[in-house]
Amino acid sequence: MSAAALVVQVVSVNVGRALPLAAVGRKVLSGIGKRSVTGPVEAGPLGLAGDEQADLSVHGGRDKAVYAYPVAHYAFWQAQRRTHGVSLFEEELPPGFAGENLSIDGLREADVWIGDELHFERLTLRVTEPRQPCFKFAAVMGYAQAPRDMLPASRCGFYLAVVRTGSIAAGETGTLVPGRRALGVVEAFAAKRARHLR
Repeated sequence: MSAAALVVQVVSVNVGRALPLAAVGRKVLSGIGKRSVTGPVEAGPLGLAGDEQADLSVHGGRDKAVYAYPVAHYAFWQAQRRTHGVSLFEEELPPGFAGENLSIDGLREADVWIGDELHFERLTLRVTEPRQPCFKFAAVMGYAQAPRDMLPASRCGFYLAVVRTGSIAAGETGTLVPGRRALGVVEAFAAKRARHLR
């Protein structure tokens, strides 16, 4: 299947307020806790209605307005949490658990390049960069090595800028429209993580 024919399905749309999070032995403000919402959600230049980010130096803004994450990775994270002895209250991780605004199916990081666009009926989004995991991601996953576990298979998801404002809802499908294709999400993620881990 060519990249132009790739279809993405929105499994869930998730938003959340910035709230205290216990991480690295202290309480920090974080917007990583997202919950699934029903019905159409408006997306403006700075993100989804009802969504907040706590640290605008690393999340949010026009280039990181929306965060998409493949639901195909959730089974991996559930297995990793079991391996690391994390107490599990759910059989499956709920949408938004990784902090994403859009839980998606049909696309993975290897399918997507910086500059590609996701065209939905009422909304257009442009891929800007991969997500870089931090200590807040480790806190949510429940074990310190979680950011490193994101690297081998590039389970990072990707940030999106809002090109055409509008609304989006769970159940919608969109089309991946290729951009210049100079840098893939996987390559961009690997390069950034290599610099960070030095």
